[in-house]
Amino acid sequence: MAGSEDELLVRLRAGDESAFLELVGQHHRQLIRLASAFVTRAETAEDVAQETWLAVVRGIDRFEGRSSLRTWLFQICANRARSISVGERRSVPVEHIEPAVDAEQFSPTGAWTSPPVPWPDAAAHAAADADLVELIRLIIGELPTMQQSVVTMRDLDGLTSAEVCQVLSITEANQRVLLHRGRERIRSAITKTMVRQ
Repeated sequence: MAGSEDELLVRLRAGDESAFLELVGQHHRQLIRLASAFVTRAETAEDVAQETWLAVVRGIDRFEGRSSLRTWLFQICANRARSISVGERRSVPVEHIEPAVDAEQFSPTGAWTSPPVPWPDAAAHAAADADLVELIRLIIGELPTMQQSVVTMRDLDGLTSAEVCQVLSITEANQRVLLHRGRERIRSAITKTMVRQ
């Protein structure tokens, strides 16, 4: 653990309210984002985040430091959100799951029918476009639950692949596939938007 996290942990265990407020300030929005990947309503995601904070207050003395404080916090949130999502019956029948890639992009031999257009320069310009940023948020919100969770934790919250695997209880290979598929859907939507402009 980093020195600042060690210090924060000591303060939390001592009951320092300012340490708790600091932790909440650092991670509350991330917890709501994570919970939103599992539950259907914004109010429920907020409840999950609040329940996570209660669990932290009640369990900080039992935190053993086998992971970072942030990873532990995200695990609590993900586990709580999973339990609630089961109650919401948020499942997708297998026949409604989309294919991993758009088959029209490839020939029968597996080659690109039309290679993707490089867009690094345009992407930097487009990131400043508020409409495009909103589109990306919408696309992330429409990703399947696990893809949304992985993309959010990796690309928005800055967790490492190992931390994501630990929080979501998935393998490294599964994490890579989910991240790739989520990023590909986002890239595809951005590319389509840029082509229309």
